[in-house]
Amino acid sequence: MSADQARNAAGLPYGAQEPGNAESGKRELDEQESGKQQGTGKQQGTGKQGSGKQDGETRKTVWVALGANLGIAVAKAVGGAIAGSPALLSEAAHSVADSLNEVFLLASLRRSERPADPLHPFGYGKERFFWSLLAAVGIFVTGGCFSFLQGIEAFRSEESESLSGYVIGLVVLVVALLAEGTSLLRALSQVRAQAKAHHRGTLHEIKVNDDPTLRTVLAEDSTACLGVLLAILGMALHMATGDGAYEAWASLLIGALLVYVAYILGKSARAQLIGEAAAPEMQQEIRDFLDGRPEVDAVTAAMTMRLGPDSVMLAARVDLVAGLDSEEVEEALVRTKQELCERWPELDQLFLDVTDASVADRVRARRARKDLDDVVEERRQTDAV
Repeated sequence: MSADQARNAAGLPYGAQEPGNAESGKRELDEQESGKQQGTGKQQGTGKQGSGKQDGETRKTVWVALGANLGIAVAKAVGGAIAGSPALLSEAAHSVADSLNEVFLLASLRRSERPADPLHPFGYGKERFFWSLLAAVGIFVTGGCFSFLQGIEAFRSEESESLSGYVIGLVVLVVALLAEGTSLLRALSQVRAQAKAHHRGTLHEIKVNDDPTLRTVLAEDSTACLGVLLAILGMALHMATGDGAYEAWASLLIGALLVYVAYILGKSARAQLIGEAAAPEMQQEIRDFLDGRPEVDAVTAAMTMRLGPDSVMLAARVDLVAGLDSEEVEEALVRTKQELCERWPELDQLFLDVTDASVADRVRARRARKDLDDVVEERRQTDAV
């Protein structure tokens, strides 16, 4: 049995030393770890700095959205009460829901920055996913359900609005549209900056962006602008025709829009909370990198999971080429880990397991790789449309 086979049979984890070679192995690994820090520190540091800057921009975006929504919520509620407009009151509920959600998102940014501890060894990055799920629930309950109730009540009501009520309501909605538009432009500006940094188009960046906080703010602001336009249309038609059904339908449409957005955000947060893999393109690149290593004979598994917007865990099982002794195995693994971290700084949790691949393992690996390639090709075709 060769040294690497003995190591596999003993089940020694990555970085462990064989009893007979502990002292020399320790010196070797210390030197390699020192080299790794020198070789990757700059690039990983850049990634962390970039992450901190991105979080700072996201925090500013959330504060802008919170300030806009708080002011708008008060204005809509007062204007809706004076005008007796169900569409305007629905929009007030929408702004209240958005304001509460911004508080959730600010909490998620602060709590997700806590360092790892013994109870949470992978850190608190998934806090963002949890609080974005609560934001989705808030949009559904506070915004969507209230808008439906307002719409149904408007169909039953036979009260007519005064001309002054119409004017007040429309003025409030126009001001709200300007404020919501300003907040939306701020969110889009951040998305465009990230798209430029990633060498992607803005629409593609919105689709693949992994930050649930920014995605939620962007969805809220877009929905708010569209909701205000629906409310303006409903009030204008009511004023022109005297038929309150137009405002009732506007409220129902706003409710349906909010429920749909809540469903999309909740679905995304659920996938991230239960353990969503990294983007298929990134998985494919990692597999290509591992397959291209001269020491690697086969990659039987390469599993990823997002631990946060800028944190990914990789657990890979590799079968090394025959004839390597224990020191060469250690050198190969340390070097592979170092280069993985250099190419993908977000891989801050990395586990490499040396295994003796069976025929069945190799067949499963080829099948998994084909499925991954099919997914990547399908996504490329979809993006090209």
